[in-house]
Amino acid sequence: MVPHIRPAQLPQWLQQCRAQDATALPIVLDVREPWEVQTASVRADGFELRHMPMASIPMRLAELPKDRPIACLCHHGGRSAQVAHFLHRQGFDDVVNIAGGIHAWAHELDPSVPQY
Repeated sequence: MVPHIRPAQLPQWLQQCRAQDATALPIVLDVREPWEVQTASVRADGFELRHMPMASIPMRLAELPKDRPIACLCHHGGRSAQVAHFLHRQGFDDVVNIAGGIHAWAHELDPSVPQY
C-alpha cells in the first residue's frame, strides 16, 4: 500500500524523512510531461526535485535510488499514484503519492505556482 499525502503535509513528511535518516535527501519525482513542467513547477526546498515523465520511468528506473524517500507528483495525483504503486512493486519501500498534485500544491503550499 502506497500512502497518499496532501501538499500541505509535505513539510511534515520531509521532517519525518530527515528524522529517519538525516543523510538521505528525499526526492520529489515530478512525472509530468516536459510542457507541463515548463508551465508550472515547484521549487526544491528540503528535497531534490527530479523530472521523469511517467512513460520514461520503466526504462529509467536505475536512475532512482531505492535507499531514499520518494514523493511522486503530477498534475492532479492520478499519474503520480500509478508511478508510486509501480515503484513500490519494483522494491522501492519509502514511496508516497502527493494527492492533488501540483494543482493542490498551488492551493496549499505555494500560490505563486501557475495553475493550468
